[in-house]
Formats: sequence, structure tokens, C-alpha cells
Amino acid sequence: MAERSTAAVDVADSSGDEPLTAKADAATTDGTAETQDSEGTGSKDGGPEGSDAVSAPLDLHSGHKLAGRYRLEECVTRLDGFSSWRAVDEKLRRAVGVHLLPADHPRSRSVLAAARSSALLGDPRFVQVLDAVEEGDLVYVVHEWLPDATELTALLAAGPLDAHDAYQLVSQISQAMAAAHREGLAHLRLTPGAVLRSSTGQYRIRGLAVNAALRGITADKPLRTDTEAIGALLYAALTRRWPYESDAYGLSGLPKDLGLIPPDQVRAGVHRGLSELAMRALANDGATASRQEPPCTTPDELAKAIAAMPRILPPEPTFTAPPEYQRTTYQQGTYGRPSARPTSATQPVIATPPPPLQSRAGKALKWAVSALLIAALGLGSWQLAETVLDRDKDSGEPTPTQSTDSSGDDNNAEPSKPVTIAGAQDYDPLGDGSEKPASTGNTYDGDANSYWNTDGYYSADFGKLKKGVGVVLDLGEVKEVGNVDVSFLGGNTSAELRATEASSVPQMPDGFTEVAKGSGTKVSLKPDKPVKARYLLVWLTQLPPSGDGNYRGKISDIKVTS
Repeated sequence: MAERSTAAVDVADSSGDEPLTAKADAATTDGTAETQDSEGTGSKDGGPEGSDAVSAPLDLHSGHKLAGRYRLEECVTRLDGFSSWRAVDEKLRRAVGVHLLPADHPRSRSVLAAARSSALLGDPRFVQVLDAVEEGDLVYVVHEWLPDATELTALLAAGPLDAHDAYQLVSQISQAMAAAHREGLAHLRLTPGAVLRSSTGQYRIRGLAVNAALRGITADKPLRTDTEAIGALLYAALTRRWPYESDAYGLSGLPKDLGLIPPDQVRAGVHRGLSELAMRALANDGATASRQEPPCTTPDELAKAIAAMPRILPPEPTFTAPPEYQRTTYQQGTYGRPSARPTSATQPVIATPPPPLQSRAGKALKWAVSALLIAALGLGSWQLAETVLDRDKDSGEPTPTQSTDSSGDDNNAEPSKPVTIAGAQDYDPLGDGSEKPASTGNTYDGDANSYWNTDGYYSADFGKLKKGVGVVLDLGEVKEVGNVDVSFLGGNTSAELRATEASSVPQMPDGFTEVAKGSGTKVSLKPDKPVKARYLLVWLTQLPPSGDGNYRGKISDIKVTS
């Protein structure tokens, strides 16, 4: 049995926030605050008590507009001098989230710095920061709003995750946090309320750096803090228990005086490899899992340990056998007929089949039908033979056989080859000129889990605001293109393939030549004959519904062949 690690507890205790072992209220809609701080609690800044005094909260209400663009709709969190809102971006007609705090708030500068750093990451595995502004006596941070995503807190309320889902959770979260730490960013408040699962099964993290800045949380060892938090998430996913003594996030804590026990000893049927992985992430002070493998002290080490595991496949789908077919009394031949003998209430009714045709008329009818069948068979055979003989007479000479040399051209045809994509960029000349430029590289990275998506629109035809948007692929030089395979997520999407040999990207779509079009989720855009092009435009013309009341296109992969 391993000794429990208290690293995350120490960090949270000294930050003025309740530790991870403390009991938490239900997660809020934006995930910035799961607990209510006590009045007068000190901060991590190390100043004297009261030096981090919270400014008076702003008197804002629903309907208030920021920058003449963001209309506040509903306050979802009001805590510690800041508030979080669900809002509407009236310019792009989409829902967004907004954090608000006074400009003279002691943490306003650190919140702005954290938001701007997080926005530069541009990783689709994180909920994106869209704007960070200081305007008069107000500081606000605007971020994505994902109404079709579900918090991990809500998922665990229904029960522990199966092995495949838990594997996907820890794999995606550890890889995302490893990428963030390589850019110098830490989360420091990675709780079940900060992890979302989208309708496509992708996990996304919200509040990178910003949630901790809003609460004044810092850490001497941010790598270790985030790694232990990932271990706690995996532990909770496997057992539906919080790996500390106190209850938190709607989860029961571990029994007191037992320390940190492996997940497979808490609940039967837990995957052994994932159980040991959770222990290696949580127990960072030398006490590890039963196989005594080294602890994982950084998200990158944890991601490598997951990659070394055998891949956990999803469970086989189960099919329910259809109910046994029940024959009716009409099919059994007793419809309208009295029972052959009286039956009691306790005896089942046994259906009596109709008697065969045994009368003289019945026998005559059987012979007549047999004779007709034989005559029809003979007539059909005679007509078939006559047709074959006439065809042989008309042909005159035997049909010459095809020489094997005639197919030489087909055999010598070169098979299609993949065409390297040198780069990609978003293309929105009919709108505001920008359509998620940070994630265009996901369209040709070979990863089916990553994608580029459009903004959300009110209808499949872009809310009648424009004819379409797309992605321009740079082939590096003029090359021959025979086919472009595009994989879409979210539903059937209509798209056109346009090409140009120009040395620069045309300013408008008409500068390209349309060579193919199609619709679906796996679309093969194949010109009638191979074309030569330097730039290819995958132009989306109809979008599928995204589940949040809007329409949004998503491209997960593009492959170009000659």
C-alpha cells in the first residue's frame, strides 16, 4: 500500500484556496470556482493579511454590453471580487463565456497576462481564450462556450468510466498538459469541473492559467502539481472516489487512516495498468504502485508511460436478441373455426392444421396445377433454346479473343501517389477574413482526433452572411493533383475543390477554378481529369448542425494524391 502524496494539498492550502482534499460544491458552469472562500482568507502572494483585499464587485446586470459587442446574459459565478457570465457575441452571433473583475483588483494584471499567454497557445484541446481587454475601470476575459460538452463532474455522477473512456481521458489530458508546459503554461486548478467531453468524445480543458490567476494560486513545482491533478482525475474516473480523505466535487473520499490505496483495491474490475498509472501519477514521494515502477512527476513522463501501455480498445457493442416470433391464431389456421374439443381454463389451446385436399375435386385440382407447371416449364425451355440457336446463326464467325497486349496501357498506368502538403491557411474572404487560423494545421497532421472547425452560424448556409469558407492547401510548387480525400466531423458537409497555378493565393474564391464537389462525412473530391495546381481550396458551402443550436463545419483530415 502506497503512502498518499500531499503535494497538491500543500499548494492549495498555501494559495488561499481550499485544498484538493477539501469538500467542494457542485462545479460551476465555467469551472472557475468550485468552492466558496472564507472571508478574509490570505493569498499566495506572501504579503501581510489583508494586503490582497478584494475590490468591491462591479454592479453589472443581464443585457449589459462590453465593447458594444458582448451582451451579458446570465451570471454563473460571483466569487472573490470577480464574476463569470454566459454572454452572446453579437458580431459573430455565438455564445461565449466572460470573466469580469475591476481594473483595480489586486489580481487583474496577472489575469490579463495569463489570458494573453493562454490565447497564444492555440491548442484545440484547450477551451480557447478569444479576447483579453482592460477597458476603463473593468478587466474582462472572453473565452469559448461549449454548450454541447459535458463536465467530467456530470459524467462521474452517473458512475465510473469504463477502461477505454478512462484511457482516452488520461491520454488526451496528459498530452495536452505536456504541450502547455512546453510553452511555459501551467493549469494549477485541474479539477473535474475543468475537464469537458465533447459530443465527439474529445476531452477539452478550460481555464488554462486563467482559473489559477483568478484565484491567486501559484506553485513552486507546477509540473508536479498538474501531474498529480491528472492522477486524481484518473483515480476518480476509475473508482468514482476522490483520492483523499475528504469528499470533493460530488465524490466520496477514501476511508480515513488507510492512506492512498490503489484503485483496483477500491473497486472490483478496475483495469490493472490504469490503476498502477494513477498511483504513479499521484504518489510522487517515492511510494509507487505494486510493480514499483518509477513515479511520473511531469505530464510528459505520464504521456510516455501511457504510450508504452497496450492500447485499450472500446468494449464490443452488445445486441439484444429480438423477442421470439408469436404466431397468431389466424396464421395457425384456427381463425373462425371452433376448437376440436372443449378445453379447460388450465389447458392450452392446441391449434389443429387444416386437413389436406382429400376429396375427388381436390385431387383433380392438384393434377391440373401440376400439368400447367410442366407445360410452362417445357415452353420456356424451348424458347430459350431457339433464342440461343438464332444468336449463333447471326454471329456468322466466332468472336475473336482479346490479345493480352491490348491491356498493356492499363497495366503500365502509374498508381496514384500521395502529394505532400507544405502548409495550410484559413480562407474567409467573404467574412471578417479570419476563420480559426490557429488550428488549420490539424487538417493534414494525420491525427483523426484533431480538427479545424469554422465559427458557429445560425443556418447551414452560413446564416446567409456569406457563400462559404474554407482552407487553402499550399503544395509548395505546381503539382499534378488527381484526387483529394476530405474527412469531416459532425455530419454531412458539402464542399467544393478549387485549384489554381498562381504563385499566390487569390483574394476571392472566383480566382480559383472549381474542379470537383461532393457531400458527406468522407468526401472524395476527384476532378474529371488530373489538374495542375500550386494552391488547392477546400471550399465549404453547406454546414451540419453542431448540437449547440448553431451550424459548424469540422475538417479532421485531408489527403492529396496525384
